[in-house]
Formats: sequence, structure tokens, C-alpha cells
Amino acid sequence: MLPRLGTVVLLATLCAACASTRPASYRQDPIAQASPEVPPQEDRVLYLDLIAKMQKQGAFYASLAHVDAYRQRYGDNPALRRLHADALRETGQRDAALAAYTGLTTGPQAAAAWHGIGLIAARSDDDARAETALARAVQLQPLNTDYLGDLGFARLRAGHWDQAQAPLAMAAELAPGNVKANANLAVWALLSGQHGTAERIIRDARLPDGAREEIQRLAQQLRQRAASRTAAAAAPARVAPAIAPARERSARLAGDANRPSASGDARLAPSMLERFSATDTATGTTP
Repeated sequence: MLPRLGTVVLLATLCAACASTRPASYRQDPIAQASPEVPPQEDRVLYLDLIAKMQKQGAFYASLAHVDAYRQRYGDNPALRRLHADALRETGQRDAALAAYTGLTTGPQAAAAWHGIGLIAARSDDDARAETALARAVQLQPLNTDYLGDLGFARLRAGHWDQAQAPLAMAAELAPGNVKANANLAVWALLSGQHGTAERIIRDARLPDGAREEIQRLAQQLRQRAASRTAAAAAPARVAPAIAPARERSARLAGDANRPSASGDARLAPSMLERFSATDTATGTTP
């Protein structure tokens, strides 16, 4: 949704799910280049760090290959399984990623696992599940600005603009130089009608050129999304009054069918009622 702004707004994390195919820098096994004097335990740590670096640069397919290589060399561990789940998520394998995250919701990777589950839910437009999972991640790691920002933005997407303020403001204050955190807070200010505050955030944070237009465009998209959700929620209420009279008329006809007709031929009434009911149900019309 924000192709020019890059990492300015959370959608780069929350909704894009873009997987890079730039593995050229990682064709060689990083461990093959390690010094023979490096203890094996440090090799494991360095290798995990290198896989994480690949993912930060967008090389998720390459990281999948290195996850397999790491597992063959050193075995499995929770940190590796979390990197594997992240790579599966970003390469479009959401069911496998969700299964991997679910197995990590207890233990040292629990916060990251709930964060991943929240991102998957958000990308599936499951706002309630996204908010619940991201709130759990924040509860486990309350100082993680990425988790705070993602929770706040998930609430913006769900139309819960008032509840989004606290986590977005926390993220911006904990990381005052973070472009994404400040941009998300500016989006919240626009949605809340605080245009002056949004301008101040953009100016004081010295956001990149074009940020203002992208933030305004995103705020407008979120307004439209909220309006669509409101209209969809109100639709059943408009349909209900039309359904009730039809049911009442059907009940009256059923009562008439149980009474003898004036001509003495009451056997025709049930078949007439059946034809009426079938037509009424199929076409959605009322007599």
C-alpha cells in the first residue's frame, strides 16, 4: 500500500508480505568462511545472526535454504524455528508458518511467535485475532517498538482509533528516530482529526520526502475501510424488517390452509401454500 515510502508505515510489515528473491549475496555457506579458531558454540550464534540479517535484507528464500543447512549442521532450537516461521510467512506459506508459530507460543520465542500469528491474521483481514495476538506479544515484551507499532496499526485497521493511540505513542517515544513509528503516529493523528498534530509529527521527525502524501493517502484508505465495515454491519438491520412481514403472511396462509374452504375442497390449500413458500424462498419476493 505504500510502495514509495518503504518502511515508513507498518503496512510494509503488516500487509505487504513481499518476499525478496535476492540471494546473490548468500551463495556461499557463511560458516564455511568462519575461522577454524572460532568455537562451535560461537559458530552457531554467528550463523543464526547471519540468517536473521538475510531476512532483514529481504532474502527470505535464501534464509530458508540456510535454515535447512543450519539444522543439518547443528540441529534444531527455538530461535531457528522462529526464523523458519518468519521465512515461511514472508514467502506466502502461511499455514505452515502458523503451525510453526503455534509450537513456539510458550518458551523463549513466545513473544515473537504471537507477533507472527498476529501478522498472519492481519494479512487475512482477521482484525480481532490480529489484535489479540499482537496484544499478547506486547504483554510479553512491552518495550519492543515493533510489536507496539504493529498492535497500534492493527487497531487502526480495525477502526479502533482511540485504542490505537497508546501503543503508537509508546513506540514513537521509545524510538524517537524511528521513521515507521512516527509515520504511524501521524496516521493516527489524521484519523483522529488532529491535523496540526500530524503536521508537527511529520516536521519534527523529519520524515522523508513524500511521506506527508503517503500518510494522508493511507489515512484515507483506513477511513474508507472503517466506513465499509460500518455499512456491512448495518446491512442486516435494514434487511430484517422486510423479512418479518413475509413470515407473518406465511403464517396467516398456513392458518387459512387448516380451515375448510368455502367450496368444501380444503385439499388444494396445502399444495398452494407449498408452491407459494417455495417460490417466495427461491426468489426472495413477497406476495
